[in-house]
Amino acid sequence: MPTPQKTRQRIVGVHELIRADVLRGRWMPGEKLQPITLSEHYKTSTTVIREALTRLAGEKFVTVEPNRGFFVPTLSLAELRDLTEVRCRIEGLGLELAIDRGDLVWESGLIAAHHQLSRTPRRGKNDPQHVAEAWTEAHRAFHAKLIEACAVPVILEVSRQLADSTELYRQWAAPSAAAGERDVEAEHRAILDATLAHDARLASELLTRHYTTTLDIVLHSGLVDGVEGSDPA
Repeated sequence: MPTPQKTRQRIVGVHELIRADVLRGRWMPGEKLQPITLSEHYKTSTTVIREALTRLAGEKFVTVEPNRGFFVPTLSLAELRDLTEVRCRIEGLGLELAIDRGDLVWESGLIAAHHQLSRTPRRGKNDPQHVAEAWTEAHRAFHAKLIEACAVPVILEVSRQLADSTELYRQWAAPSAAAGERDVEAEHRAILDATLAHDARLASELLTRHYTTTLDIVLHSGLVDGVEGSDPA
């Protein structure tokens, strides 16, 4: 019989696996997550699966409905717009403060994070329809580093939570034509250049444009309720 410590470690491990699979779009929005099916897939007990799903529900990566079970979150146009607006405002302020407070060590780390991102393929050869996990991690690291020097814990924590919430939308829209045509590398380079030039206003504007472009792509992907799929004009 596994010890309580091993059980906790297993729950944490399965929690991370399910979270990664939700982000990668293994299941469609609104799809039910059956503990028995997941226990077979992850080769663990349904008790571990239920505990992992409960933790994910607390993090808004999974929804739970009384007497119905666990589900992949559904996409909401209103929620997406609200998340994007809040993220633009929070991270715009964070970036302006970071530019004002950041030192050479932060700038060097930001350059390194961008270099890692720019050298990481956005889509894998084996699955060109979806964003590669390595790129997703590098992308997250770059955006986190952008505002790191603001040194305001609440901004950094809220930013992390918003990044998690919007990641679901971005990953699910990845197969759309507009997402494939987007020059996201140029967007990141422009944000970096403005930041290193200490042009807080421009850097914040470019970051906002970066996030609203993602919003437009998700809206035109056809995944959000009430929005017909079409390519942006």
